[in-house]
Amino acid sequence: MFSEDLCRPTSQTPRLVSSLFNMLSIRRVLLRRSLRSPQVHLSTGSQQQHKTFYEFRTYCIHPDQNSAFLKLTNEKIRLRTAHSELIGYWTVEYGGLNQVFHIWKYDSYSQRAAVRAALGRDPSWISEYISKALPMMSSQDNEVTYAVPWSHLQRPPQEGGVYELVSYQMRPGGPAVWGHAFQAAVTSHDAPGYGKLLGAFHNEFGQLNRVHALWWFESADQRADVRHASHTDSRVVGAVRDAVVHLHSQNNKLMFPCPFSPMK
Repeated sequence: MFSEDLCRPTSQTPRLVSSLFNMLSIRRVLLRRSLRSPQVHLSTGSQQQHKTFYEFRTYCIHPDQNSAFLKLTNEKIRLRTAHSELIGYWTVEYGGLNQVFHIWKYDSYSQRAAVRAALGRDPSWISEYISKALPMMSSQDNEVTYAVPWSHLQRPPQEGGVYELVSYQMRPGGPAVWGHAFQAAVTSHDAPGYGKLLGAFHNEFGQLNRVHALWWFESADQRADVRHASHTDSRVVGAVRDAVVHLHSQNNKLMFPCPFSPMK
């Protein structure tokens, strides 16, 4: 049995009732907000606004066949460029031995599929080039990339010079997590002139959360000079420090354009 005094109202009862009502009201507001707010954000950053993509291809050549491969390609590349647009073709000087790297532009996946089908039916391509080139290769790799929304593919300011492809493996999360930091780190080098940025790309196929920056320099020595200068620039140091927390690994290649490369 309860004591009669416990059920009798006191001077504190209105205050206790008011406090309880306020607590229940706050809980209702928080519940409504949680139901309205999405718990999972599906967007990973700026969405692709166009279909154009760039296929990155890397071929490793048998060391004793490197010269023969380059000679053959120089003579027969016209058989390949008759089908789709070549952006650039380079030999790797530092960051990979006996390698070539090339970029091809496509307006859609259906265009690429049509190009591949046409090559498979092209007797000149098969007999004069690919049947001879394949035995010279030890491996082939490709990645499908898009230009990031804030970058557009550019031509170098002049012919000659050297190119650097820097590839960054970012931590999982996508551009929504690390996109702004990556942009700030790249532009902190480009804006002051620590290299000429020709394009920044992110992978659609291949290793995911992977981004690339393609740079142009007058020479390997000029690259070394501006590289050292950038290390003392507080803008670069700050931007890199903010971006490196999202970085898993990175690698780079210093490349020379082939004589037939559109980017020279």
